[in-house]
Amino acid sequence: MGKVYLIGAGPGAPDLITLRAANLLRRAQIVFHDALVHPDTIAFADKAEKIAVGKRCGRHSTAQRFINKRLIDAAAKFDTVVRLKGGDPMLFGRAQEEIDALRQAGIEVEVVPGVTSALAASAEVGVSLTRRGVSRSVVFATPRVGDREDASDWARAVAVADTAVIYMAAGQAAEVAAVLQAAGMTADTPVAVVENASLPTARRFHTCLRQLGAAAMLWQLSGPALILVGEIYRRREALSQPSSSDEDEDSFIAYGNSWFR
Repeated sequence: MGKVYLIGAGPGAPDLITLRAANLLRRAQIVFHDALVHPDTIAFADKAEKIAVGKRCGRHSTAQRFINKRLIDAAAKFDTVVRLKGGDPMLFGRAQEEIDALRQAGIEVEVVPGVTSALAASAEVGVSLTRRGVSRSVVFATPRVGDREDASDWARAVAVADTAVIYMAAGQAAEVAAVLQAAGMTADTPVAVVENASLPTARRFHTCLRQLGAAAMLWQLSGPALILVGEIYRRREALSQPSSSDEDEDSFIAYGNSWFR
């Protein structure tokens, strides 16, 4: 039996992949990759057969049990099998299901960490997830649940954290804002949204919970995006706001460094 490597491809930019990951991709004989992995990252595996098994919300996706079976079958045929996942495999990547299936089949598996998109989004915004005296706790959460899964109490965890990064939620921005306010967060809580973090097409937005739903519609997000919530974004938001004292700043929505009503 061969060995399966669960590799984190990072947040998007091909040059953010780790050296270990790049070396393993060059050795790989077969690569099963997510939909959002950059083509130049997949190209590291220049000798491998490449199979897309990604999942995208609202689009045709490969069932997880089928991916598990493909990995097991590939390990019986190849020495080096790679499962290439966006971001880090161990964060919202369903890695545990693949690890458990492989181990139950008696197949050796190794996880190669990657840069998760929350870190790339923080770099884009230029605001640290933690800050002395302001943010000592960070929560990574998602409102997304799979078929036949119970809803999680993700909002409570976000509401009590100093800083929160919400994955796979931009398409539910209005609902997210409403749920977080119902959980006790104030309507003026600062929010940053980052689309396509680490890529040349990255976009950064700043608003507050009260305006998040309307803002997301205005921004017309089409790429993968993260919602970042917390007081640490208030100063960054203020730097982008209009300087005119007679403007109602609460009625503005940020687009990069520009503001729109």
